[in-house]
Amino acid sequence: MNLQSRLKEEPEVNLTSLIDVVLLLLVFFMVSTSFVRETEISLRLPQAQAQSSPVEQAESLEIMITQTGNYLVNGRALVNNERTTLRTAIQQTVGDARGLPVFVRADAQATHQAVVTAMDVAGQLGFVQISIATVTPPEG
Repeated sequence: MNLQSRLKEEPEVNLTSLIDVVLLLLVFFMVSTSFVRETEISLRLPQAQAQSSPVEQAESLEIMITQTGNYLVNGRALVNNERTTLRTAIQQTVGDARGLPVFVRADAQATHQAVVTAMDVAGQLGFVQISIATVTPPEG
């Protein structure tokens, strides 16, 4: 009978499988998390502050946008609301005078895309004084 005591082996902890599980959980939570959109822009539309008389311009270009997205250039309605039609109408109205101020007037129900399109066309034609017309809020 052999009564010698055996050497006890130290228990070994294998962390490889634990690390694998933790990484899989990390990937799962990263993929399934919905992110909060904190980068949205809060937009405050412009309004006139004082009752000042508008400065009369000798010549100006006025682009009006209706509720349905139709354009009027200096009070004259266009055939359609295409970019090329708007560009042609502006060129025919002002000719080569690119120093004129441009006023964009839009209905409250008009889409932002129609306003941006009008400003973009005016900018591409070389106009640099582009303003958006505002209204005075009713007192009460």
